Amino acid sequence: MLGQLNYWAALPEIVILAAASLILLIDLFVPEDRKYVTYWLTQLTLLVATCVTLTTLRATTIHGYNGMVVDDMLADFLRISCFIAVSLMLFYSRSYMAARGLLRGDVLVLTLFSLLGMQVMITGSNFLTLYLGLELMSLSLYALVAAQRDHPRGAEASMKYFVLSALASGMLLYGLSMLYGTTGSLDLDTVARAVFGHHESPLLMTFGLVFVVSGLAFKLALVPYHMWVPDVFDGAPTSVTLLIATAPDIAAFAMTLRILSGAMQGAAFDWQGMLIVLCVLSMVLGNLIAIAQVNIKRMLAYSTIANMGYMALGFLTANRYGFSAALFYIIAYVLTSLASWGIVLLLSRQGFEADRLDDFKGLNARSPWWAFMMLLVMFSLAGLPPTLGFYAKFVVIEAAINDGFVWLAVIAVVMSLIGAFYYLRVVKLMYFDAPVDTAPITVRGDTAVTLSVNGLLLLILGVLPQQLIGLCAIVLTQSNFP
Repeated sequence: MLGQLNYWAALPEIVILAAASLILLIDLFVPEDRKYVTYWLTQLTLLVATCVTLTTLRATTIHGYNGMVVDDMLADFLRISCFIAVSLMLFYSRSYMAARGLLRGDVLVLTLFSLLGMQVMITGSNFLTLYLGLELMSLSLYALVAAQRDHPRGAEASMKYFVLSALASGMLLYGLSMLYGTTGSLDLDTVARAVFGHHESPLLMTFGLVFVVSGLAFKLALVPYHMWVPDVFDGAPTSVTLLIATAPDIAAFAMTLRILSGAMQGAAFDWQGMLIVLCVLSMVLGNLIAIAQVNIKRMLAYSTIANMGYMALGFLTANRYGFSAALFYIIAYVLTSLASWGIVLLLSRQGFEADRLDDFKGLNARSPWWAFMMLLVMFSLAGLPPTLGFYAKFVVIEAAINDGFVWLAVIAVVMSLIGAFYYLRVVKLMYFDAPVDTAPITVRGDTAVTLSVNGLLLLILGVLPQQLIGLCAIVLTQSNFP
């Protein structure tokens, strides 16, 4: 169906765009004391978009808008993952946002527009489409980071994010323009055929790849393009940090996969060497610097950097098994991050941010259930059995070993052992230290249920990971990735 408009390929994105515009208008007429109406309309939008995506779910791949958009099983799977992640973010953040005046129409609409950008990144089949989706997502996130207008740290974090992200976007665009100059096309499939047609990579293509990989590394928070992550995670409202730490990672993964595997598979030898350096630096620096942190938001920021390094191990193989391992890893990491930031939000209250490690002291004495949920989260992030994080690390390390990167697998295992220290330190504080804060933990019913299910899934999928691993493999097979 290439060469046709075919609106069906972008139907979920059309739903999100129409609903966001409608909610923006409706919010003008909603009184301040009834902003929950806008909140539930946003949740309804995510539910409708998920149902629409399920109706478009098929094994065959279709293109729309003259090949600018692709709707395959990978796109539908990642779309639904983003919808679930944003919906859970809103569930976990509702009380936090209401207490800080963030349960506003502009914040919710910006969240939907950032989600729209993620969907465009996931379904993009053209360099131009991918870049437009990236910018739409990024511009919305800049504004969300500074959503608390009277919060200087948020404004500072937003400015840092904007400046560094603009630089990275410029590098990415510059690299894409070089690839266009070499191949004569912006379409991913056409670029892939042109790259395979070259017996060796032209110098201009290799030079362009350096800039493209640099831009992608920034979005994936890989060292040395990681500088924005700790400051943005710490300075943004925790609800926005939860958003940035989850769904955009899925979109960045999709964009990286579409470009490196879809368009530049024929030049894998060139970008593999760059990724090796990024992987090693991210795993080493992310884990080592996290040990020195006393702020849990910054600790989880460096944890994100390290985890993206592990995920990138799957890309190094440049084959379908490695890509499916990376897909499994990103889904497992996002599910774990949702639970970790959800518990940080749960312990926060009006006038108090639970952003220091000391705030978790004696959590078991205050609430054994939520201490157990945080224990599952820390075990999963550390990669300890029988949690989901263990199998996530296992499959990417196995993929690296199968492709001959044994020394990289050894570094990954050693860094996992070192990283376990700062995760288990949180467990020690919860179970063996006296509580500093004795305020009662109040949780909304819907938040308690969803967060508990989220935490238990880390255990259930850790014991029975085969279904999710198999699903990731099927998704990439049906989407015709090499």
